[in-house]
Amino acid sequence: MRVIIQAGGKGTRLHPYTHVLPKPLMPIEDMPILEIVIRQLVHYGFTDIVITVGHLGHLLMAVFGDGKHWGARIEYNVEDEPRGTLGAIAQVRDLHEPFLVMNGDLLTDLDYRRLYEQHLKSKAQLSIGVYQKPIPISLGVFDLDARHQIVGFREKPIIQFPCSMGVYVFNPELVWLVPARGIFGFDDLMAVCLKQHIPMHAFLFDGLWLDIGRQEDYTQASQLLTAHRARLLPEKAAEAVNR
Repeated sequence: MRVIIQAGGKGTRLHPYTHVLPKPLMPIEDMPILEIVIRQLVHYGFTDIVITVGHLGHLLMAVFGDGKHWGARIEYNVEDEPRGTLGAIAQVRDLHEPFLVMNGDLLTDLDYRRLYEQHLKSKAQLSIGVYQKPIPISLGVFDLDARHQIVGFREKPIIQFPCSMGVYVFNPELVWLVPARGIFGFDDLMAVCLKQHIPMHAFLFDGLWLDIGRQEDYTQASQLLTAHRARLLPEKAAEAVNR
């Protein structure tokens, strides 16, 4: 089973740290976030890995090499121009069966194999990991009727939205939707799929998930790994590292 890890972004929301390190090399406690991701993927059977690199990509290539240390086979796809969150997929060759695509800065205990198997059962062309993200509202919120009469009140409610986790399973025929040049993001893919009525499946997930995009997320990531290390670093993956 093949996986493409998107690691070419500049990580601007984590400046100034990402001036000297690509975001996937930012350490979470004692290891880079991308190492955690690779160890998890190996645990779930995804050992054929392509990492798309751009900003400071030579550092990622120096750290992870060919992947043998982690029980994986890692190849690299170097972006010659910014391609957005999904554009680099068009440059990856030999995609003949469904494959996993994910961001390289996620902290989650998602079972990637289960996501993949559910995709195959769904008969969809695209499956998306979906997390119910709680959004706290730090204000008092009114409920109004059609005449603008107040009929309810909630003090600092928490609402939830089904959000993309940055983890997907693609059927190979979807690669043709990604242009060969220019920026192409997840929002562009959604627009095309919805317009063309392409079958998409939402894989609902209620475990641990954090997108390390902002400085406050980075702080939370260390706390999450400390509290749930056994869940985030499966034992079999740890054995693959040490053999």
